[in-house]
Amino acid sequence: MKTITDGGTVRKLWLADRGAFRDHLLRLDPISRHQRFAMGASDDFVIRYAETSFNLDTLIHGWFADDRLVGAGELRGLPQNAKEAEAAFSVEADWQLKGVGSALMEKTLLAARNRRIRRVYMNCLASNRHMQRLARRFGAELEFESGDVVGLVLPDGPTPGSYFREAVADAHGWTTAIFDLQRRMVAPTRA
Repeated sequence: MKTITDGGTVRKLWLADRGAFRDHLLRLDPISRHQRFAMGASDDFVIRYAETSFNLDTLIHGWFADDRLVGAGELRGLPQNAKEAEAAFSVEADWQLKGVGSALMEKTLLAARNRRIRRVYMNCLASNRHMQRLARRFGAELEFESGDVVGLVLPDGPTPGSYFREAVADAHGWTTAIFDLQRRMVAPTRA
């Protein structure tokens, strides 16, 4: 059984990570995919979704294990209100209940805090108990609506310390991404 202590890293995703994000979403088992999108999502839908996810109002963190993206936390600004956003999470089956979702939630809420987001909404199916527990653990108020659950988190305002934590995490993530890219570029020549 894998746990978060088996290694891995969480960092922001960049446009260069679009393929890794797409592949992660495509690897989700049918239940996890249905829970992530709250519907049956075809491969074509997932591919189109991944291609359009890296726009200016979306910030995505990813959990990498063995150079493979196995979890993602998305923060999307809501067009009708710049102080509100929606968060969504996906974790591959082998990594669920291992702390990956918590790590992604923590980074997502820190990013929301530092962007002065006042309300973060999380929608999930009523049957998705794991997501509901995760949301509650981070202080979400849950409301049941038409077979779905809407969680609301009210992040604190930013502080010098919260900006510093995100900056340090970004610097570490950038360094990790560069070393991972370099390793992937060198690996095929060794074979």
